[in-house]
Amino acid sequence: MSTPGLGPGQQSLVDALAAEHAAVFGYGIVAAFADPWADAVAEDTAAHRARRDATIEALHAASVEPPVAAPGYTVPFPVTDPDSAARLAEQIENDTAVAWRSVVERAHSESTRGAAITALTEAALRAARWRVRLGAPPSLPFPGQP
Repeated sequence: MSTPGLGPGQQSLVDALAAEHAAVFGYGIVAAFADPWADAVAEDTAAHRARRDATIEALHAASVEPPVAAPGYTVPFPVTDPDSAARLAEQIENDTAVAWRSVVERAHSESTRGAAITALTEAALRAARWRVRLGAPPSLPFPGQP
């Protein structure tokens, strides 16, 4: 959703924050079913919380009011067991990679672009780990692309 008065770089950062809010919510669902990977879920959740908080600070520094998290989010498929939880975790990482790739493409400041590259890289690595846990090939040629 577009925020009036924001340029493309600022809007992409707002969108990345929305993806991080959704990621934190989604990992709550993953945690309920991914018992074999509880440590990984806790680590990934903490990473998304930290990225969310840093993004909120960056938006405040840019005099942009950061959007608050929605009361709830819809997951793309039912999560009923560890495998579907791992698939959701992989999807969360892919979604955040897409959002951060957009920031890389649209950011005007070097520091914002650098933070976005770090966020994109971290999401790609987490997605690869979840793919391995699912028995799939660990990499995609261009993280953050459909």
